[in-house]
Parts: sequence; structure tokens; C-alpha cells
Amino acid sequence: MSRWSVPLGLYQPGTSPVHRAPVGLKLASLAVLGIVLVGWPRWQVAVGGLAFVVAAALLARLRWRDSAHGLVPILVLLAVVAAFQTWQRGWEVAVQVSASLFALVLAGTVLTATTPGDRLVDLLVGGVRPLARLGLKPEVFALAVALMLRTIPALLEVFGEARDAARARGLDRQPRAVLVPTAVRTVARAHAVGDALAARGLGE
Repeated sequence: MSRWSVPLGLYQPGTSPVHRAPVGLKLASLAVLGIVLVGWPRWQVAVGGLAFVVAAALLARLRWRDSAHGLVPILVLLAVVAAFQTWQRGWEVAVQVSASLFALVLAGTVLTATTPGDRLVDLLVGGVRPLARLGLKPEVFALAVALMLRTIPALLEVFGEARDAARARGLDRQPRAVLVPTAVRTVARAHAVGDALAARGLGE
């Protein structure tokens, strides 16, 4: 797997308390965390939320080498955001914004790393099943979620491969050498997925 693959959707089997916790509880905890961080935009709250998520990640005994492949680029981006916010609005806002974003990203990583994808999808489908009366098909929703969980890491892997290929040709500083192959392969993948869905009667 490319070193630029994100942790989203990469399940790491284990027997920790976080692995054994009900999926609904983990999803509810993620929702509450998001509400708290957005509803109380204070740097102390953000740091406390991040500390809570780090503790959960340590309790889950994640394989940090695998997770870091996706977290490192995010940390670089957050460092840039923190520097800009410090310049524009002060260190308190910088800490609040960067810590909140990283807490949510890390919480999502813990969720997907400790929860099998099929169980997560099944719970989401069960949650939207009452909306079937309004025309929403739970099975189609499940398919969309499953495709999202698989597509995001796959697309970033394509980007990483294109970047490595451009670097091998000495073109890593030319955006077109990376973006054009990525776009071409992304479109080709979308067509392949669309054809597979159509072949199974799911194209409409």
C-alpha cells in the first residue's frame, strides 16, 4: 500500500476494549465529540478532546506505523493551518482549530481501525431504514458507504503512485506530471466501477 494511503477504512483486528465496544457507542461518541468541539470553540476544550481521543487510540493499541501513513500528511496540513491562524488571530485560535480538527480525524481513524467495515455499514443501514418510506433504499445507501470507504484510500494511493512516478522521472515539482495521471486513472476507475454496477443492475 502506498505510504500516502489514509487510515480511513483500514481495519486493524484486535481484542482491546475499544475493539469490543458496541459500534453504536463508538459512533455516538464521535458525534458527541464533534458537537462539543463545534459548540464550545475553546482551546482548552479542543486540547481536552484531543487528549481523550489519544487515550482511546492508546487503549485500542493501534499499529501506529500503519496509521501514521495517513496522519502525517494531515499533520503537515494542520501545521500550516496553525501557523496561519497564529498570524491572523493568535495562538489560542490556532490551538483550538488545529487540535479540534486533529481530534476528529484521529477519532475517525480509531473508529474505522477498530470496527469492521461490514458492521459499520450494517449499523448505518439500520439507522436509515426508517427512511425507506420516503424512497431511500437502505441497500443502495450501504453500497454508497462501502464504496466511499474503499474509494478514498484507493484514490489517495493512486495519487501517491503518480507522485512517485513523477519523482522517478525528475518531474515531481511539476504539478501537471502528478495531477494528469491521477485524473486519468481516477476517471478510468470511476468508469470501471460504473460498468460493474450496471452489470449488476445497479446503474440507475
